[in-house]
Amino acid sequence: MTRQTFDQWVKDHAKEINEIRQSAHELHASVNQTYDGDKPYGFHLDMVAASVYEYGYLVCDDERDLLPMFFGAYFHDSIEDARLTYNDVTKHALRWMDEQQALTAAEIVYALTNDKGRTRAERAGERYYKGIRETPYAPFVKLADRRANITYSCKGHGEGNAHMREVYKEELPHFLDAINAHSSDIRFSLPEVVIKDILSIIDTPQS
Repeated sequence: MTRQTFDQWVKDHAKEINEIRQSAHELHASVNQTYDGDKPYGFHLDMVAASVYEYGYLVCDDERDLLPMFFGAYFHDSIEDARLTYNDVTKHALRWMDEQQALTAAEIVYALTNDKGRTRAERAGERYYKGIRETPYAPFVKLADRRANITYSCKGHGEGNAHMREVYKEELPHFLDAINAHSSDIRFSLPEVVIKDILSIIDTPQS
């Protein structure tokens, strides 16, 4: 997949992508969810989708997968945080996609939904990561999600961001290994350029 072709696909589907974005923003606003306490949750969703805009051409080789991938980025927390069920997610996706595309989109969201657990480790255990590794585009969207959180924590201020920076840094080797499907199928790949970017961000001393 060339960057030029991917960018043309994005341009051709700009209306649908924007509607998906707006719908996700409105969904999280409807449950009063915020990011870092004072930002609309859409702020985070846009950061995740930014990686799809920037690096999606490295994992997507079929135009039919474009909308499911963007949907996965914008709706990845909709079951976990916005009270949707799997069927709700599928119905949302069907507003812009056919049944097969909607299934692909819903599976990404489902794969990225944490398990029930009392601790961070329990919520993101082996079963959770196995689901990501077995779902097309889920490893990439999860990597985009982590890139967004790491970028924010490393550039933000306050004790909370400083703490999460250390958490993410400590978790990173295991995290990257856990979501790596080791597959020759491009849909499961983790672009090396994204990983290098994350490592650069997290290793840069805070000012």
